Amino acid sequence: MSQLNTFPLSFKVQGQRIVIVGGGEEALNKARLVTKTSAQTVIVSTQITADFSGLDVTLIERPFRESDLDGAALVFVADHGPDGSAAKCAARARRIALNVVDVPGECDFYTPSIIDRAPLTVAISTEGDAPVLARLVRARIEAMMSPRLGAIAALAGRMRQRVEALIGDGGARRRYYEDLVQSAEIDLAISTDNGNIAAEALLSRHLEKERVGSVALIGAGPGSEDLLTLRAQRLLQEADVIVHDQLVPGAVVQMGRRDAEQISVGKAKGHHSFSQAQINTLLVRLAGQGKRVARLKSGDPMVFGRAGEEIAALRQAGVAYSIVPGVSAALAAAADTATPVTLRKVSSGFVMATAHGAEDADLNHWAALAAAGITLALYMGKSIADTVASRLIGQGASAQLPVGIVVNAGRPDRTFYRGTLGQLAGGAVPFSAGPAIILVGEAVAAGDWADAADVAAEHIKVA
Repeated sequence: MSQLNTFPLSFKVQGQRIVIVGGGEEALNKARLVTKTSAQTVIVSTQITADFSGLDVTLIERPFRESDLDGAALVFVADHGPDGSAAKCAARARRIALNVVDVPGECDFYTPSIIDRAPLTVAISTEGDAPVLARLVRARIEAMMSPRLGAIAALAGRMRQRVEALIGDGGARRRYYEDLVQSAEIDLAISTDNGNIAAEALLSRHLEKERVGSVALIGAGPGSEDLLTLRAQRLLQEADVIVHDQLVPGAVVQMGRRDAEQISVGKAKGHHSFSQAQINTLLVRLAGQGKRVARLKSGDPMVFGRAGEEIAALRQAGVAYSIVPGVSAALAAAADTATPVTLRKVSSGFVMATAHGAEDADLNHWAALAAAGITLALYMGKSIADTVASRLIGQGASAQLPVGIVVNAGRPDRTFYRGTLGQLAGGAVPFSAGPAIILVGEAVAAGDWADAADVAAEHIKVA
């Protein structure tokens, strides 16, 4: 993961000066930005050529003096002549944060692209590398934000003392604020100047509520955080506790709140840190404590995720639960390789099954389905892939059926293997590390497997 070279923060400038050295268009652009703050904005230049009318600024038209930086919190240099050089030296001597316009290498800080919903601000910065990109991202985010969010943020600030006095539990306070800022009722009340009344009414309803916990069984997808659903992201941000499996990457877990408790109940092959019964008990106990629990499962919780056992335990205990679907690894594998698992006149269906522990009856059924044109997606079969392939052929499946295997489907480090069922049966393939999906069927041939290694034992290439 790449590291930031700057630390994003909000710099307090109330009661101080922001000095801009320069009198041209570059200085005007910075002035338009900083006059949105409560600081005194001072423009210093030997010659002021831009039109600063309409902006609350102090204009000083003369050569720069070091005393111009008295009381300055920030300095912008938008002059590349003698005034600019003198201002840079003076700012550095006084250790005042300096921004040299359009010269990133000389900047102590960068000016981000800002979404202004005062007191709420959202800043997008590229550390000076790509300001156009920052503006484009800003436009997308701004289109999603209500123009009344600033007023709602101010309302939350006004309610702080009341809420802290009446709601002692930190989690309950957070839930009140979540409802406050997301409520359509509050948004409407703000627009009619009745925000305080609506916020007090919401507080009363929260005080009357019994503290009740809940569990959300969330599909984390195959591992890439950008494959999470919007609902999954929202519930992760609302969760008090995140209970996650071994296969869920840290980047996905970190999409929850920073202060949420994280509990790994990892189950890796040959090692179970928590039994399923212990996980069930843990979920019930946490919800019984009034906590909102996000139960993160790799892929989709309802596909080989043992969600049924957890749901049964939650039902028996009377715990409220919800289910958030995720992208199952088989679907990610199909997407990675552009494989149409259902294809007109080739494959009329798609079956997901677990290869590990499969009985002869299962294999006989799968072989019959494959012969009928159904695409098979086999989970948990990487270490026994050659054995499963041999047994499928023994049950009547054609040795010429196309096979495609994706390891770490949906992730940047995914690898691909291709061949036929007969080739896969010919010997153990040294697959790369990670969970694998084995796709079997005529529809596999329609996918894009150009970068795949050959599964034939005598023709194996490094993926």
